[in-house]
Amino acid sequence: MNVHGDGAEQVSDSSGGAVAETAESRRTIRWGIAGPGTISRRFGSQLLTSEVGVLAGVASRSLERAQAFADEFGPQDAAAGVAVYGSYDELFEDPAIDAVYIGTVHTEHVRLAMRALEAGKHVVCEKPMAVDHAGVMRLVEAARDAGVYLAEGFMYRFHPQIARFAELLESGAIGTIQHVDASFAFATDAASDHRLANPELAGGGILDVGGYPVSVARLVAGIAEGRSFASGTAFAEPVSLTAVGTLSPEGVDEWATASLVFPSGVTANVRSGIRLQDDNEVTVIGSAGRITLRDPWLPSETEGSDIDLDVVGRPRETIHIAGDRQWGLEGDAVASNHAAGQSPEITWADSLGNAATLDRWRDAIGLRYPFEADTAFVPTADGRPLRVRDGSTMRYGTIAGIDKPVSRLVLGCDNQRTLGHATAMFDHFTELGGNTFDTGYVYGNGLMERLLGQWITNRGIRDDIVVIGKGAHTPHCDPESITRQLGETLDRLQTDHLDLYLMHRDNPAIPVGEFVDVLDEHARAGRIRAFGGSNWTISRYQEALDYAAANGKQGFAALSDHFGLARALDVPWAGCEHVTEPADREWLERTGTALLPWSSQARGFFARADPADLSDAELVRCYYSDDNFERLARARSLADELGVQPTAVALAYVLAQSFPTFALFGPRSLEETRTSMAGLAIDLTPEQVAWLDLRGDR
Repeated sequence: MNVHGDGAEQVSDSSGGAVAETAESRRTIRWGIAGPGTISRRFGSQLLTSEVGVLAGVASRSLERAQAFADEFGPQDAAAGVAVYGSYDELFEDPAIDAVYIGTVHTEHVRLAMRALEAGKHVVCEKPMAVDHAGVMRLVEAARDAGVYLAEGFMYRFHPQIARFAELLESGAIGTIQHVDASFAFATDAASDHRLANPELAGGGILDVGGYPVSVARLVAGIAEGRSFASGTAFAEPVSLTAVGTLSPEGVDEWATASLVFPSGVTANVRSGIRLQDDNEVTVIGSAGRITLRDPWLPSETEGSDIDLDVVGRPRETIHIAGDRQWGLEGDAVASNHAAGQSPEITWADSLGNAATLDRWRDAIGLRYPFEADTAFVPTADGRPLRVRDGSTMRYGTIAGIDKPVSRLVLGCDNQRTLGHATAMFDHFTELGGNTFDTGYVYGNGLMERLLGQWITNRGIRDDIVVIGKGAHTPHCDPESITRQLGETLDRLQTDHLDLYLMHRDNPAIPVGEFVDVLDEHARAGRIRAFGGSNWTISRYQEALDYAAANGKQGFAALSDHFGLARALDVPWAGCEHVTEPADREWLERTGTALLPWSSQARGFFARADPADLSDAELVRCYYSDDNFERLARARSLADELGVQPTAVALAYVLAQSFPTFALFGPRSLEETRTSMAGLAIDLTPEQVAWLDLRGDR
């Protein structure tokens, strides 16, 4: 970290963990401002009285605006000077800048924050950190990779009144928490091209100010579940959300309300808007009374603010909180929390949860911006061409009929919700060296194929990646359906061929030769390069190989059944097959068949299985056995030795087999991708593989 000052260094405890820094150790942080607009002026004005921060640079597309900002908010010592830049990249690349405050329009936040983080700068990014949850995921992963600080600009969380507010709730001052009412809405006559009213700039109330009432509701609900604000764990995610709203002719939300229900039973009503003034207060109702914040978002810096505590049977108590500089405290938090990368007041997990809730709110009222359409061009997070990162640990193999390397980890395209989410997931996987994507005709009623196809078109990388498609799912498992569905799949994917086509199911009622014949026909026509079966028994697969060899046809090249460290007691879906028995292993080893195992991590068994937890009926039915729990215990033991998660050991087990494997996995977040891919760095010995599978001793 570039925290300037004589002898500045990180303070650690005896175990090597970071601890709070003393005032002596907190040296000056030299701030750069990206976008000298209204919100940046508030941040800049409070830097003037900061003990640990100083304005050192300002970037704007207008040098005149940057200079005017520097003149107004720069240090009074003229010798110190404030650099001005005509581009944001110049600011990020300046080694004299330690931290950057990003105060541009919403749609620029991810690109600019990504570039700043990649340049090694600490970042405070105005809210919303990103237009959607996918953008926040990208920024959190970038901060983690760079080892720098990142915070979303919810400055109200740093004001002393919020700590006092949380303390009252945590102490039970109003009994059991039951309900939250929170609003942030204002009336503006902004023209249709203003950022607040322009859908191309992600205008409207939900993203501009709706994050405030949502964030405080999630904070209160977290406290109701026994979590602590001071520890950074006080947040909860709603189990249900319903909403109504009014959209402008241009397509932004002018007024919207949402009702939330949390796991603890706490309910919340939140409101936001840009065309109607609200009370802009927060009231929390409990079994013994209520607490009200009169100025939750913008308390006076000079006059302070009041918290009203109304308890049944007692007169109102008004608690006065002295004025303070909440933007300044937000910036100063970098100095005391840079080692952790985040502040307890607003953690990465909190921002991720808030963004997910805002996505749900917008979805509930039908608010979708033009750049979020399924056919839109979505740029990379940093605006640069997609590239594989240096130091990628991805491993590759070959599958007969495919003339390019195939990544040993295959990304399942079956749970992406939007093009933005799909783009974040696919870009990240590609950056980590992944080049193989698995989808299916039935996934999302075609949505998953369309999202993957649009991403491939947007990136222009069809020749660089391996696309696996699946069709002929029951009840349409017949030769005619293969031909019809394949045509639709190619249209959805915007391509003229699949690298690998897998029949999603088998239909033993149809002679195997009829399937081989139609697949061979499509291969000869160039519509597929290689083909195989998913959820086929080994006996039928071998029959297909024998038929092809006897009749001069192209043979099956890959099998995709369930296989993993956990032995399958049953399969999760009708018609599925597994190859986890000793006889299956012998055939795979003898034939060298390429196996693409699905559910290689056993549907979360290695992440969360507990013999006492019977809440997931499918997990219990498919995997709960004494032998599997012993495999789990051994995976955990080895994971502790290696410093990874048990899921990484489970993946390493699949990749360490004596026959070729290409593990399918279906992460829903970038964090799941990262933790799963840790298995690529593990080289298990044959003895460890056998020991994990209860077939030998270590």
